[in-house]
Amino acid sequence: MKSQLSHRTRGFPVLRALCAVLLSACGGAAGKGTEAPAALDLQGRIQARLDSLPNISSVYVKDLKTGREIAIRADVPMNTASVIKMAVMIRAYRDAEAGKLDLNARHVVKPEEFRRGSGLVQTFAAGLNPTLRDLITQMIITSDNTATDIMIATVGRERVNGMLDSLGYKATRLHMTTGDLFKWIWVLSDSANTRMTMREVFERGFPTDAGGEARIFKVAEDSAYWLGTMTARETGKILEDLETGKLANAANTTEMRNNLLQQFYSSRLPQRLAFSGAGIGHKTGDIPPVLGNDVGIIYAPNGPIVISVFTNLNRGDFFNVESAIGNIAKDVAVEWGGVKP
Repeated sequence: MKSQLSHRTRGFPVLRALCAVLLSACGGAAGKGTEAPAALDLQGRIQARLDSLPNISSVYVKDLKTGREIAIRADVPMNTASVIKMAVMIRAYRDAEAGKLDLNARHVVKPEEFRRGSGLVQTFAAGLNPTLRDLITQMIITSDNTATDIMIATVGRERVNGMLDSLGYKATRLHMTTGDLFKWIWVLSDSANTRMTMREVFERGFPTDAGGEARIFKVAEDSAYWLGTMTARETGKILEDLETGKLANAANTTEMRNNLLQQFYSSRLPQRLAFSGAGIGHKTGDIPPVLGNDVGIIYAPNGPIVISVFTNLNRGDFFNVESAIGNIAKDVAVEWGGVKP
């Protein structure tokens, strides 16, 4: 959810200590996130980068021009964090196309709608009056959690899942709102916190008690508390269908594509693509340092390439996770996309 622990943080100190203990027990794989023997083929290099990380990872890559693919653990269900927000965007644009939603309609943001974590809407006073299109844009480009929950309430969680099912995306599901997820962190510490309102959850923020960060790790680990579930392969299919105009008309496809292209966070897939001649539209999702995902479309000189990388339950240095994802994107862009090394 683009740093639900805090905005662009590297993680809480206690959680860092927990991960260090776990890493030590695993034999210490930190520091290897950028290693990949040059003699290996593309899939082998990607596999080596992933396997050097002390986490659960999966990748799917497809060259939309040639149809060639790379799939590594691509059918394993993964914790999406904010990547699932793409499904909310698609539902909203399809509703607009069907005449069920006016994206130019304005929404008055109420105090109980503010959410912690990523995004800028929470920094404004209650009464802010953005359009639904504005909220969708912020939900994607800054991964805004306040905008996300407003849009989930607008289009309906079950309707998002119904759309996914009807389109054949059987492994992709939106489970809860960001507010629900943040509340669970408090409920796990004390069942009496089930009575907390969303405003109280916002005002209290994230726990700072001795067990708070361990509970956040549990939330990232236990699928009962995931914001959403996706697989790398099905995420690739969603991105391909969006890029090829199968999910909306030409105008709405362009808007959704532009939202991904304006993504604010660039520390993973785009990390090594700057000034390469390749652009990228993408959506991140994370709980640093435990979880870091990035999925998108590389617009390379040779044609568009879909790529989805999920890394869950990281027990090492989050810098190595982001570095590995950046190197995977560069490997693909050079080998298939025609980008110069």
